[in-house]
Order: sequence, then structure tokens, then C-alpha cells
Amino acid sequence: MRKNFGAKPFLYPQPVLIIATYGEDGTPDAMNAAWGGIADTKQIALYLSAAHKTVKNILARKAFTVSMADAAHVVEADYVGIVSGNNVPDKLARAGLHTTKSEFVDAPLIDELPMALECKLVRFDEESELLIGEIVNVCAEESILNDEGKIDPSKLCPISFDPVNYAYLKLGEKVGNAFKDGARLK
Repeated sequence: MRKNFGAKPFLYPQPVLIIATYGEDGTPDAMNAAWGGIADTKQIALYLSAAHKTVKNILARKAFTVSMADAAHVVEADYVGIVSGNNVPDKLARAGLHTTKSEFVDAPLIDELPMALECKLVRFDEESELLIGEIVNVCAEESILNDEGKIDPSKLCPISFDPVNYAYLKLGEKVGNAFKDGARLK
């Protein structure tokens, strides 16, 4: 028997995305967001309140990066989500995180997070809080690549947000082959 919970934002996995920008004075800023995902082959969609300092920075600079939070940086990822850049302008430094300017957009890459999407703002709808970004580059540290030069999720160790239990979960092992295993049922 199933238990009904009503209309809730329960979806698994829900990636933990760390969105980084530069402020008006060039100070790096970042926030934790779980409500986002790929919207098209070269676009990401995020639902973010206009009140966030990070959103104000995106609207001013027209650029941002999105890093995958990983198991090694749960504390730092949570911190940038619970502390507002409107109140703590140096929250990345306080979290012990460092940045390098992206080669492709006017936004910082967080050095400690080994994978990022580098994005340009496409549009932001303040009423729905939907922000769309164009992915202009994906970068990854060599330490998370496999022997074929592809991103290895087991080396990245991305985390997922559990909206039911308010927890972070490390993604697990490979259980199948996409676009292949289902062919056995044809």
C-alpha cells in the first residue's frame, strides 16, 4: 500500500548545485540551490528568488557558474546555502573556498569543487523565479576523469539533497547501461 503525501517537491536525486558569481565590487559569491536541472542540450534552469545576492549578481553580470557539490565539501556547500551574501559578503572566504576566474564567462570557478558549468544568463522571470542560463562550457579537474578522459561520477562523488529528511546523500554505484540494457526487452 502507498502512503500519500500531497503535492510536495519530492524528487530523487535532487542535485546540490553551488551557483557562483561576482558582486559589483568583484567579490566572489556563491549559494546552494537544489531546485535546478538541465532544461535543453545547452541550457540549465534554476528556480531562485530575486532576493538572493547571487541572483542580483547574475542579473548585473549576466554570467554565473554552477558547480556540483561533492561529498568532500558537504559542510562548505551547506554553509553557502544557509548564510546570505546580503549579510555576509565574504562567505566564500569564510567557508575556506577559493576561486579562479572562468575563461569563458564573467564568473568565478570554485577551486575545491572539481566540476562546473560555465553559463551566460538567457533570461530571468521574477514572477515565476525561473532563471535560464546558456551552458557555454563544462570544465572538470583531471582528478575526476576516467582513463578515457570522461567525467567519472565515482571520482566526482556528487551529492544529492533529500527534501523529505533534510539530508545530503552521496550518489551510489553504477547499476546499468543507459540506452543499452532496455534493448533486451525489445
